Amino acid sequence: MPATRQDLLAFLDSLGIAHATHDHPPVFTVAESADIKLSMPGGHTKNLFLKDKRGRLFLLSALAETKIDLKALAKLFHADRFSFGAPELLHEALGVAPGSVTAFAMINDTLGRVTFLLDAALLAHDPVNFHPLTNDATTAVSPAGLMAFLDAAGHRPILVAFTADGAPALVDAPGRVEDAAAAAHVGAMADVSPPPNPEDPP
Repeated sequence: MPATRQDLLAFLDSLGIAHATHDHPPVFTVAESADIKLSMPGGHTKNLFLKDKRGRLFLLSALAETKIDLKALAKLFHADRFSFGAPELLHEALGVAPGSVTAFAMINDTLGRVTFLLDAALLAHDPVNFHPLTNDATTAVSPAGLMAFLDAAGHRPILVAFTADGAPALVDAPGRVEDAAAAAHVGAMADVSPPPNPEDPP
């Protein structure tokens, strides 16, 4: 069975990660969450569950305001194109429903099927806000808390920086979370080589 909101919050407590959860009516889009942003400080997010033609799965958690060029992002990861994963696949892989996609859903990816991509610009905000597996609440944690959660869940994020036009580039992960946002601007402008194509010979 997928983890529940209560399971998630208990997991955060077990890790000593400070968190605060605000209940609200269910929201399904970034636009619908505008009022929530007014009452909760920090970075608010959009979360995209993506699939490529080879069946690889990705979750991208980005700052709500970040522009994302999905075609360029697919090219960066050697995918012909990205499409949004079907609701059934989303529930199978991450245990959540459409509208509730969140970085915290990585707690349910116990098989390591999903590659987690993180917008480096998000780490410039404290706290960062995500749904706690359902879209009728928002949970805030620090950037360091988010990274500690991902580490404990067995998922090391791939940091991606986006230019104003949405073009992506990989960011070398700094040793300290507070340095990641500073690296994001540099990474977005640099000529960073993409990860190796698993179909390419060594």
